[in-house]
Amino acid sequence: MSPGKTSVNIVNLGRVAYCSALQKQQQYIRQHFDSSNQTPNTVILCEHEPVYTTGIRRALYPVEEERRLKDLGAEFFRTNRGGLITFHGPGQLVCYPILNLGCFKKSVRWYVCELEKTVIKMCGKFGIKASTSPDTGVWVGNNKICAIGIHCGRYITSHGLGLNCNTDMSWFDHIVPCGIVGKGVTSLSIELGRDVTIEEAAPVLLQAFSEQFDCTLSKTEFLKSHLMPFY
Repeated sequence: MSPGKTSVNIVNLGRVAYCSALQKQQQYIRQHFDSSNQTPNTVILCEHEPVYTTGIRRALYPVEEERRLKDLGAEFFRTNRGGLITFHGPGQLVCYPILNLGCFKKSVRWYVCELEKTVIKMCGKFGIKASTSPDTGVWVGNNKICAIGIHCGRYITSHGLGLNCNTDMSWFDHIVPCGIVGKGVTSLSIELGRDVTIEEAAPVLLQAFSEQFDCTLSKTEFLKSHLMPFY
């Protein structure tokens, strides 16, 4: 590890159900809250089976809508992250940083901005001009390429971002992604006109993350639910 740099461990779950990733996040969060345990900062990478999730910025999503989405073959979860409804599924790289912001900067606003800058930097490495907007997330024009929704308790972060690589975008047709009317969604594959897999995108995202957060990354765990042989 470079002197003065925070170390962040990478945990690769492969393709897992959403509930399994939630359990893994809770495991690391509990370790952070246990003052007797020197828990390392961790970034969980994974890919989900089809699932719609909602955040805390609105009233409970109607039961009828939940049933409609489940009938499409997806799971449905209400979560404690920020943001509105979104989709996670095959072909989307999901990144859950479980970080103690005391090791970086104790500012949630700063943290969200750094996540956005990380994805913008990553897109730039692919030759894609991405940007922020008044709406959270990362955009290419009026189309969102990466959704961001986080939770932060006692300066320990959870949830994170979902970056569309070669996602089946038709899943987004059944919702108003992130509750933003009049804007669309896109992916690395759409923007580049070729198939961009999670395996190709993940190392680039990790490199951008280490640069933006000025940290050193180390691989500590690889759980092969399905093959996702990156990093």
